[in-house]
Amino acid sequence: MAGGKRAKGGEPVEFRSQALAEALERQDMAAVALALRHGNTVVPLMKPGPRDKPLDGGEVWTYRDPRTGEVALLLFSDAANKPANLPPAVGLQSPAWLRTFLKRYESTITTVFLDIAGPHPMQASPAELLKALEA
Repeated sequence: MAGGKRAKGGEPVEFRSQALAEALERQDMAAVALALRHGNTVVPLMKPGPRDKPLDGGEVWTYRDPRTGEVALLLFSDAANKPANLPPAVGLQSPAWLRTFLKRYESTITTVFLDIAGPHPMQASPAELLKALEA
């Protein structure tokens, strides 16, 4: 699915954030915060939104630990970093979307994993990310 969509001008949409990838490589939380505040983030989708409704971003996939019931949100710097065992669809979401999603589900989501399968994974709490997004 990565690179499969086209922007208004006919150019392919890139499902990656170079700034986030570089921040994760350095394991620099301040740079991660800056990348999340100013760039898009790749999220796995259970179900993509309908093509004829561009404002419907689809249904975000989250992981629920079967033993504890804890919920994790997975974010990626690049669609290529999404593990193959997750649903195949991805969405490209804005900083405003991420802020709204985290606020709405802050009491449900216990942790956020960034590039969980590498190459440079990082973990943060929803509260940490919200603080970074609102700085």
